[in-house]
Amino acid sequence: MEWFVKAFIKASVHWLACGVTLGVAMAVRPPWAVYRLAHLHMLLLGFVAMMIFGVAYHVIPRFSGHALHSRRAAAAHWWASNAGLALMALGFVLRVHGVAGAPWFLALGGVASAAGAYTFAWVVWRTVDGPPSLRASAQRAAVGVRRAERAGLPLVTAATPAER
Repeated sequence: MEWFVKAFIKASVHWLACGVTLGVAMAVRPPWAVYRLAHLHMLLLGFVAMMIFGVAYHVIPRFSGHALHSRRAAAAHWWASNAGLALMALGFVLRVHGVAGAPWFLALGGVASAAGAYTFAWVVWRTVDGPPSLRASAQRAAVGVRRAERAGLPLVTAATPAER
């Protein structure tokens, strides 16, 4: 298993523990309910999304039959997503207390988290498509099929078990 797959899964469990701890604290001390946005982001972006990222990076290459498009991008995604979420959670807490720099933490954290999500989308998309050489040969084959159909030529296909 790739190191970033394990890192996403461990980060997911970490954010679950942080979110649940903050949730329990809010239940015990109702005035702490002002931290609910930090709690929500820890659980949804932290636990849920990080678990999805880690599992997807492990299974998508196996399901698609293609190697992961970019291991470096997946690693950068881990750093951006976790740093972004930490900054966002801190920003939500600081905003409650009226700290002047809170919007900057939220903005920077949001941009980093979004960059991580976009990176994930790009890596998974490219992985499912396969390497450029494979895409090019598939496009050439599709053009050949269309030409043959226009020319009225029969297409050769593999026989099904029933036809054998």
